[in-house]
Amino acid sequence: MKKLLFVLTAAAVLGSGIAPRAEIIEQVLVKVNGDIITKTELEQAQVGALRQRLNGQQIDPETLKNDAQLKKALADVTPGIIVGMVDQLLLLQHGKELNLHLTDDQFKQVVANIRKDQGLQDDKKFQEALAQENMTMDDLRRSLEKQMIIEQVQRQEVGSKLTITEEEARQYYARHPEEFTDPSTITLREILVEVPSASGGTAVNAAADQEALKKIDDLRARALRAEDFAKLAQENSASASKANGGLIGPFSHDDMSPALQAMIDKMKPGEISQPIRTPRGYQIFKLESMKQAALQPFDNVRDLISEKVAGERTQTEMRKFLARLRTQAIIEWKNEELKKVYEKQIASEPVG
Repeated sequence: MKKLLFVLTAAAVLGSGIAPRAEIIEQVLVKVNGDIITKTELEQAQVGALRQRLNGQQIDPETLKNDAQLKKALADVTPGIIVGMVDQLLLLQHGKELNLHLTDDQFKQVVANIRKDQGLQDDKKFQEALAQENMTMDDLRRSLEKQMIIEQVQRQEVGSKLTITEEEARQYYARHPEEFTDPSTITLREILVEVPSASGGTAVNAAADQEALKKIDDLRARALRAEDFAKLAQENSASASKANGGLIGPFSHDDMSPALQAMIDKMKPGEISQPIRTPRGYQIFKLESMKQAALQPFDNVRDLISEKVAGERTQTEMRKFLARLRTQAIIEWKNEELKKVYEKQIASEPVG
């Protein structure tokens, strides 16, 4: 149910276009080729955007209890919302020119998939999920149809421009090697001999410390005489890793503490460290393996490169397409303050 509610809320952020139930006179904020955006629709989208930020923990819930902070939060989300709502109308209008629409069969199939995925086969639960969003089935259909039309417009207008050539892929690969480099990884085995505190407190018992040091030295000596390190760990280590023969990793080289990094960097696979004093006691490590950072072969990541380049190009081409639609549109603002917010947001967007 949570995912369904999130889908519906996301639709609201883009401007659900759901009219309020009561018959009231709406305040029109802007006309886009004759289609209107009302104050109520903007407020619905603002609420949806704030809910998304709350769910994503991008804002503190306490923020919304303070008028000044609430005003700032609204100021942060409104520019993107109003641009998104205008763009949505432009895309929907273009989709209608292309005669795009959601058929009855498509709608039934989408709803069936949603209900199956979210475990909402029970009609009552499904209706409750809709009610929580103040939506009817007609509202849901309108929202889904809008999403479908926008996606199809994007595919038709942008999809044809997303073919990535071999040369483009290789250029991207050469410019972004860090994206295709497997990090350096380390695999260790450890043995921990604990040093009990004196009288159950935090002070160290000197005799116990010496005893633990002697034991770890003996275990290291046995390991150096070719006794199985994993077996020694299973039988003597106080660490939870004893269940796996002291095995820890593989993990990134950068995940280690600076001191451990410095020590491991001087070792070769198979070597055993000197005892290290830790808050719990004494530890020794055996370097099982060290995998150096390695650039993946181009052929292994060709599909991933295509996805990345296509993603970048989709955004670029959509910006160009929307800029063209905006230029051709008749946009009549009924609220000068909102017009300024819109124009400032458009001016801040990347060009091309």
